[in-house]
Amino acid sequence: MRIRSGDTVLFQGDSITDAGRDYWNLGDLGAGYAAMVSEWFYAKHPGADVVFLNRGVSADRIRDLKERWHEDCLDLKPDVVSILVGINDAFGGLFWNEPTSVESFEADYVSILELTRANLDAQLVLMEPFLLPFSKDVMPLMDVVDSMVRVVGNLAKEFGAVLVPLGSIFADAVEREVPEFWSLDGVHPTQAGHELIARSWLDSTESF
Repeated sequence: MRIRSGDTVLFQGDSITDAGRDYWNLGDLGAGYAAMVSEWFYAKHPGADVVFLNRGVSADRIRDLKERWHEDCLDLKPDVVSILVGINDAFGGLFWNEPTSVESFEADYVSILELTRANLDAQLVLMEPFLLPFSKDVMPLMDVVDSMVRVVGNLAKEFGAVLVPLGSIFADAVEREVPEFWSLDGVHPTQAGHELIARSWLDSTESF
């Protein structure tokens, strides 16, 4: 994938993407990997005419992205659409007593990708959901997350998207440092975790 001068890059997802952004400031990127991608990109290309947008919403599941896809994606006419979603779907039965089946996750994901392909000439970046082995309590959910990782990988192939394999990237990372270095709860990244995501995103793309 190549980011070109004049492009608009849109980050979509849940709280990991949201990262505390100011919803009243539509240009705010939050304090996470989306902001880091923008900062590192401009450090490398200081004269670039590229706009970065963040529409991540905390606690969102794939069904929530689907509901707001016209307003928060298609209407913005981005040239690059980056999606990181799935962990709240995996935790849905635990937190909301409303589990998301893998089949439903895939169907809604296909829906937003088909909408994007039909309405935009945009490059796609699909990011795997991830769960770090923080405690025994989260381990039963690892199989669900792994199933969603496989869905994202298959959809990246089907739709010709760039895949950022965060599942394997964080699995390798916890071999180097304890899980708490990357995330204090297994889901929300520390600054180091966000930096790892940002670097992985940029490593998967090219510029100009």
